[in-house]
Amino acid sequence: MAASFGVPALAGSTLKAPPEGGTPNRSAVAEVSVDAAKVREPISPYIYGQFIEHLGRCIYGGIWAQMLEDRKFYFPVPADKEIWRLTREQARVLAASPWKVIGAGANGQSPVQMVKQDAFVGEHSPQIDTPGDGTTVGIYQEELGLVKGRAYVGYLYVAAEGKVTPVTVSLSWGQGDVDKAVHTIKSVDAKYTKVAFTFTAGADSDNGRLAITTSGKGKLKIGCVSLMPADNVEGFRKDTLELLKQLNAPVYRWPGGNFVSGYDWRDGLGDRDKRPTRTNPAWTGIETNDMGMHEFVRLCQLIKAEPMIAVNTGFGDAYSAAAEVEYANGPISTPMGKLRAQNGDREPFGVKWWCVGNEMWGNWQLGYMQQRHYVLKHNWVEEKMRQVDPTIKTVGSGEVGDAGQRSWTRGMLTSCADHMDLISEHFYCRSREDIPQHVAQIPSNVKRIADAHRKLREELPSLKGKDIRIALDEWNYWYGPHVFGELGTRYFLKDALGIAAGLHEYFRNSDIIFMANYAQTVNVIGCIKTTKTAADFDSTALPLMLYRQHFGTIPVAVEPQAAPLDISAALTPDKKALTVAVVNPTKDAAQLKLNFGSVKLAGKAQTWVIAGDDPLAYNQPGEARKVDIREAGAADLAGVVSVKPLSITLWKVAVQ
Repeated sequence: MAASFGVPALAGSTLKAPPEGGTPNRSAVAEVSVDAAKVREPISPYIYGQFIEHLGRCIYGGIWAQMLEDRKFYFPVPADKEIWRLTREQARVLAASPWKVIGAGANGQSPVQMVKQDAFVGEHSPQIDTPGDGTTVGIYQEELGLVKGRAYVGYLYVAAEGKVTPVTVSLSWGQGDVDKAVHTIKSVDAKYTKVAFTFTAGADSDNGRLAITTSGKGKLKIGCVSLMPADNVEGFRKDTLELLKQLNAPVYRWPGGNFVSGYDWRDGLGDRDKRPTRTNPAWTGIETNDMGMHEFVRLCQLIKAEPMIAVNTGFGDAYSAAAEVEYANGPISTPMGKLRAQNGDREPFGVKWWCVGNEMWGNWQLGYMQQRHYVLKHNWVEEKMRQVDPTIKTVGSGEVGDAGQRSWTRGMLTSCADHMDLISEHFYCRSREDIPQHVAQIPSNVKRIADAHRKLREELPSLKGKDIRIALDEWNYWYGPHVFGELGTRYFLKDALGIAAGLHEYFRNSDIIFMANYAQTVNVIGCIKTTKTAADFDSTALPLMLYRQHFGTIPVAVEPQAAPLDISAALTPDKKALTVAVVNPTKDAAQLKLNFGSVKLAGKAQTWVIAGDDPLAYNQPGEARKVDIREAGAADLAGVVSVKPLSITLWKVAVQ
């Protein structure tokens, strides 16, 4: 993932926008033929895929339920600089320890010091020196989101020298002594011991506080701390998980993105509390490694999706990539399979899809090199991966550009065609004030990439007899303020229209585009947004969900297109029903007469609509949705039908 944006030109796009400020004539009835006798290749279900990356609040603060920042004390306590810093887009990211000190030690100094000897995890652990004169000392973290009546579960590892008890762990939702729940630890051993606790919040709060205190005499050592809502599902946020299930994406790409080129997958193995915290290698903040391969695969199992794992071809090597494949797919008789079993999963994960690197064509990528060198590395890495598991499907890193002689994709398909099953392409689009122009960007870029690949198939001898299709495994809009953390942009109705039009273009190129992964799923340019205590679909999730659930899989011809409308149609797999979808990016209603030729409709059509009066309408977690899928009344497609302004309309009708 990188801040690279699709070619802005709209020439050749199926959805043609009027000139800036232009207004189409909507008074006439547009006649369109839907010819079910002309079918294209079936639509791959993988075009409804998703992508998650260790960036911003996608994983932590979005999917993973952990409420505490820096729970393993990567940063020294107290903070030696400002705790938070602002990115250029005004997103707040962690820059120092969020843990603050309670009380004072000897000579008024901080009672907390970071001790390297026998550190619980990482380079150091906090040690609280208790003066023994009745003074209460300790540490706390605030800015926790709490909901009245909701239970929270947690634990900490503690060890002690001397009589530090009683030690208290408290969760506060206000300033008074009655505005908190307290758990008392009556004894602490010399060795680190895990102590669990449960609290119930007495009020809503955006500034809840977890505190660990003592007034004894001695040294209290804290290894790590955890706090999650009690309704978490194996560590995942329940509210986010429910939305992921409804989204029903067939495949998830992970862990990046730019992140993967500096990521050591082995950091995410074993006891979560003992996994090292690292500085995020590609973005900002820290990576706690609480969500590694086991957790990612389990997430996919919970939401009934296939895992797609990217290997590190930036700073990584072929041995590490092959070991990662063996860890995921090898039997217990292999060294890595044995290690996986020791870490809790005896049965292989069976990961089929593997991305060999990410955006290795970009000079921002860790480990970037000239293509004449990279093609050697790609082939080396991919060969070693296949030696471990010959059944895997691999995706090469592409960037088609204009498909000219300097195209990265051209070079990859020339030198690596025997070492990939699919080739990756990415694009992102900015905002345009004119709504039809804004919407048209997405299908224009899909078509641009598909057309360029067709050209390469004609020109490259290396592709003869091969069918290397496109994995558009990052695509989306990317613009605007970062409301939901780093890259946490908000989406509007106008963006949902563009995503739907993009799906239509995927349908029209079903012969060459096999996979598409909307980037990214949660918060980070995501179709799901979360606050500390709520989660909901952003506007762009709605067309992905609607089409995944109700649109057909066998595309049929629609001629001519009634631009700037975008119309697509497909039969259901059993050919017993026909679906027709229309994107209207204008502020005027449209009148359509659909001609179905020899196909006979068996009654009226079910109708689903995503529409609104304001192209900038959006959803906010915890509030009533302003943009949603609504089932409308039955429609008679045999007559003239009206399409609402700023809308996505999907009809499904039985055919004889």
